[in-house]
Amino acid sequence: MEQILNYFDTIPSLHRSIILVGGLTFFWILEGALPLVKFNYNKWSHALPNLFFTGTTIVVNFSLAFLLLNSSDWVVENQFGVLNWLPEMPLWLFVVLGVLLMDLIGAYLPHFTEHKIRPLWMIHLVHHSDPKVDTTTANRHHPLESVVRYVFTLFGVFIIGAPIAIVMLYQSLSLVATQFSHANIKLSKKTDLILSYILISPDMHKTHHHYKLPHTDSNYGNIFSIWDRVFGTYSYLDRDALVYGVDTFPDEKENSSLKSLLKQPFQPYRKPTTDTEGNLL
Repeated sequence: MEQILNYFDTIPSLHRSIILVGGLTFFWILEGALPLVKFNYNKWSHALPNLFFTGTTIVVNFSLAFLLLNSSDWVVENQFGVLNWLPEMPLWLFVVLGVLLMDLIGAYLPHFTEHKIRPLWMIHLVHHSDPKVDTTTANRHHPLESVVRYVFTLFGVFIIGAPIAIVMLYQSLSLVATQFSHANIKLSKKTDLILSYILISPDMHKTHHHYKLPHTDSNYGNIFSIWDRVFGTYSYLDRDALVYGVDTFPDEKENSSLKSLLKQPFQPYRKPTTDTEGNLL
């Protein structure tokens, strides 16, 4: 465990890029072999705006990386934050707890907030408006959302007292986890369900991408499903009933246009409708 932390403490940018590109490539290929939905689309045309937003996310994260590093160094030096206030514990427990808390404050909390505050929902809408969810959808976030999520990550570092090694480990795991949960791949229903008791499985997250409430406002988790189960935001919808997108923004042409997507957060708010047949479990 110490060697893992030492590696992520100084992980080169090249290695982080390899994780990003390698994960996308792996799940892209897997989607061709085990597709959940046989989309009638040009995969590269669909991917282009999503890859553009992946690029803007990288730019935002790298531009603000010094804030993350300085914040993490400060909490360690000043013994500030939850991890530093707890009694001494085994290293493996320290790391697991740190990653769990980063998942809560750096991912679950901002995701939940984006669904509850209208201006933030209009920003997050860029992600949800994808009518054909696949692994490239994972980083389809408006640049404004990338900034919002970065602020929550910084907040998480201070509250948790996370050293930079745990932050980098979490972000690397998060990257692959989101590529996996968005990937258009078909696991057996039983396998997916068992997996969802620990991790955010593909079917579990696809429920979140259903076009109507209440399922859109559920399953906010990023890596671990524990937070949805603890806070009562877990829901189940059979994969055969899934319809991707957002009911109040149904124009697939606009939702596939980079120009329209960049302007999407500034459109007038439209109140979502509720699927009366959807049942939270």
